[in-house]
Amino acid sequence: MPSVAAGMLLVGALVALGVASSRVSARLGLPVLVLFMGVGMAAGSEGLGGVPFEDYGLANAVGTVALALILFDGGLQTPLASVRAAWRPALALSTIGVALTAGLTGLAAAWVLGLPLLHGMLLGGIVGSTDAAAVFSVLRSSGLTLPDRLGATLEVESGSNDPMALFLTVGLTGLAVGTAHSAGSLAVLFALQFGVGAAVGLGVGRAASWAVERAGLDAPGLYPVLAAAFGLMAFGGAAVLGGSGFLAVYLAGIVLGNGRLVFRRGTLLVLDAAAWLSQIALFILLGLLSFPSRLLAVAPEGLVIALVLVFVARPLAVAASVLPFGFGTRDVAFLSWGGLKGAVPITLATFPLLAGVEGAALLFDVVFFVVLVSALAQGWSLSAVARWLGIGRPAAPPPSVRVEVHALRHLNGDVVDYTVAPSARVAGQTLRDLALPDGAAVMLVVRGEAVVVPRGTTALRPGDHVFMAVRTDLQPLMDRLFDPDARTPPLAPDLAVEFVRTTTFGQLHRFFGLPAPTWSERTLADALGDDTPHLGPFMLAPGSEPDLARLTVAPVAAATDEAAEADDSNPDAAPHDPAPEALGAEPEESDPDGPGLPPLLSR
Repeated sequence: MPSVAAGMLLVGALVALGVASSRVSARLGLPVLVLFMGVGMAAGSEGLGGVPFEDYGLANAVGTVALALILFDGGLQTPLASVRAAWRPALALSTIGVALTAGLTGLAAAWVLGLPLLHGMLLGGIVGSTDAAAVFSVLRSSGLTLPDRLGATLEVESGSNDPMALFLTVGLTGLAVGTAHSAGSLAVLFALQFGVGAAVGLGVGRAASWAVERAGLDAPGLYPVLAAAFGLMAFGGAAVLGGSGFLAVYLAGIVLGNGRLVFRRGTLLVLDAAAWLSQIALFILLGLLSFPSRLLAVAPEGLVIALVLVFVARPLAVAASVLPFGFGTRDVAFLSWGGLKGAVPITLATFPLLAGVEGAALLFDVVFFVVLVSALAQGWSLSAVARWLGIGRPAAPPPSVRVEVHALRHLNGDVVDYTVAPSARVAGQTLRDLALPDGAAVMLVVRGEAVVVPRGTTALRPGDHVFMAVRTDLQPLMDRLFDPDARTPPLAPDLAVEFVRTTTFGQLHRFFGLPAPTWSERTLADALGDDTPHLGPFMLAPGSEPDLARLTVAPVAAATDEAAEADDSNPDAAPHDPAPEALGAEPEESDPDGPGLPPLLSR
């Protein structure tokens, strides 16, 4: 019992120090993983704590579980649109890029360390991949927003390149100890890692999405537990079948996160906390596993290898992988510098130790040193490099928050906390003038520390928190209304929006870009009375209730034909689809999600 209590005390103290170090990281701009490892090194056998630890098997097991949870959380927060935009260059980086990085680094390692070529290539394979834990941590704490495709490529690459790194490490370790006999067996291993990992991840993700949506659990706290259980099943199922558990758990997270996740906010918060705890535990444990005296002994050789990796191998591999996909020179430079190393290489470095590879201890120490250099140099300067290259912009304000209401879990809607952006169309407008569609209603306004009871005369100010009850299919529209620059899902192509009939065309133009400026004072009721079926790209019809009117996207050809007929029969009629310039707005770029739609609706 005393030993258990002492262990709990030690673990609690180390975790608390790790959490405290995150505050220091934010102030110094230092990657938090470096400070976590620093806490572990300070507590280790050669540090102030003097805690003896050299259990590589335990470190491997803890590292595997921790990385699985980190990747699952990263997948949950990865929009499907990002994956669609970046999967081709990310796949090239995850395969060709990792192989080239490993090969070039391995040649340098064999020469610098005086090792056999096989052992040098093994070291290159271990450090060849970009670490997801490091990338997710640094990017999300950088205070920058990267161009969508660039940021998505780096994140998807870091989440999907572990199969190649694992394949190289396991295959070359087998060759080093004489258990891999042919190139054919390595090819089978490669195919299984990617193929089985992807299949299991997608399958388990779909099953998880179906189960979470239909579980009907009475305790909200069980939803993140259920989601995490599916994540672990994805990893374990793929690994048992010979595939990459890391790829499987990442893909399962993407599929689940982009579905209708019940109690989404609560689930994401819990699993984000689990990912943070995993990072703290993992990097502290790896810090305990290190021996500073051994790291200093390999510092000269490790520094040379790190420089070759960062300034030669990674840039050449990135250029060869992504230039065919239209990336520019600055993008290549940033992707090269963003290839951070972290927990994955150190965890992989335990494989040769556990397999009994000759000289594996030297490989482990060099890998650890290279990771420290990468985390310090690249992680610390990533934001500065992005600004220097001119590809980053200050991070946007936090997105709207879905407020979890247990009683609403079976309803088609959410309570949403919107923050009024200064550029929002609602800023400075009174509630009575908002022209909100049916299915969206303001419930509460919070201004600073004051609660403002919503009335028709209440004017919304930038920074206000507006709590709204919003029907699910209207949420992307409301997101655009409160923050036109927000990254939101596209609107449903069959979306029908209903407004009260007293809504004027001026209001619809002001807030939603409806092209009818000459009718600014007329209401929907007036238009219905004139039997006008088409308003630009919209079809107008009576709503589901007597006091409502429905707007739906009209077929372009039909709308154009009827508008032409109306114009021929009535030359004095108002124009049906004026150009954007006539609305006092800048011309919008074409949008594949909504051609011909007004500016706000087509974003």
